[in-house]
Amino acid sequence: MKSSASDVKHKIQCAAWTRLDNLNFGDDLLLLYHTHDQMQMKTAGVAAAFAEVDFNIHREKRMILNYNTERTNTIKLEGETLE
Repeated sequence: MKSSASDVKHKIQCAAWTRLDNLNFGDDLLLLYHTHDQMQMKTAGVAAAFAEVDFNIHREKRMILNYNTERTNTIKLEGETLE
């Protein structure tokens, strides 16, 4: 897996895929995190950064994909629960 992070603790390891450097669209954003708290914090941070540059997050296209886990907690964005 390619990574631009120079520090090992910031790299994302994902056993399900061998490469994550082939994302084709600039308007698609992929966030990978290990804990609910990390995901909620970073989702809010991305939304705030997007708002600063007048980018919008499409309400119908935002979603959460869980891999090899059950979803027990919800992630909220702009007061709405992501599905």
